[in-house]
Amino acid sequence: MKMEVTSIYSHHGSKSAVEKAAQVIFTACGFFAVLAVGSITLYMLISGTPALFKVGILEILFGSVWQPAAASPSFGILYVILTSIVGTFLAILIGVPVGVMTAVFLAETAPKRLADIVRPAVELLAGIPSVIYGLLGILVLNPLMYKLELIIFKGSETHQFTGGANLISAVLVLALMILPTVINISESALRAVPAHLKSASLALGATKIQTIFQVIIPAAKSGIITAIVLGTGRAIGEAMAISLVSGSSVNLPLPFHSVRFLTTAIVSEMGYASGLHRQVLFTIGLVLFAFIMLINLSLTKILKKGGALNDK
Repeated sequence: MKMEVTSIYSHHGSKSAVEKAAQVIFTACGFFAVLAVGSITLYMLISGTPALFKVGILEILFGSVWQPAAASPSFGILYVILTSIVGTFLAILIGVPVGVMTAVFLAETAPKRLADIVRPAVELLAGIPSVIYGLLGILVLNPLMYKLELIIFKGSETHQFTGGANLISAVLVLALMILPTVINISESALRAVPAHLKSASLALGATKIQTIFQVIIPAAKSGIITAIVLGTGRAIGEAMAISLVSGSSVNLPLPFHSVRFLTTAIVSEMGYASGLHRQVLFTIGLVLFAFIMLINLSLTKILKKGGALNDK
């Protein structure tokens, strides 16, 4: 009796056909990805540029008065832009060191049992909806900030009290929200460092701390910068939590001022805006889009420069 043998390996002709089909599928997926980015860019340009010509680029970008519903409307978003820049920078300044050090702890120094407790907690932070962070900020953080505000500005006749909804509250919430991204990606980058680098450093007499800060972290620099890029994108693009804890008023980004970010400006007014007001909100979206693109391009350039230096 003749037995029929089935092989998982196809003959040359079918293999060539499968490869061609896979190539077509991959090319199509890449094309649609580029098309999506191009479409978003084109849509933002078409929707955001008309207001720049109607109101004026200088008046929108460098005006400090935001009164879209006044008899003589003003659409200056300078304070909103400054708030997004300052708030994101401060959140990164607080969140990145804490996140990277937590990643070092989990990857290099934490006992296994403790790491098995901390790591799921970090992953849980990543899964919490942003509105929950905002609610916790209202219930816990804002009252504390208000008490601090009362102490600092006691007897002041010029300070406008915010009830704790101010820039500091927004920065602290943003710093907390970017921690899971920074920790998870940085830990993966640290664990990907070849073991022989660590062994060589210890063999040359370096301490464990010296090895971590002078060998392992520099070797994982590209992954850590990637974590910072993604954390920055999360911080500058967050809207819901920030709208709840920042007060959403257009002011200079000072610590105890109620402030409005680019994202919260769109969220808080898009529901009822119309005409030129609505077009200016799309212009704010275009400015936000440009910020994110500039950050990504700048940090990508830094990554490529760092990779070239490492190759040398």
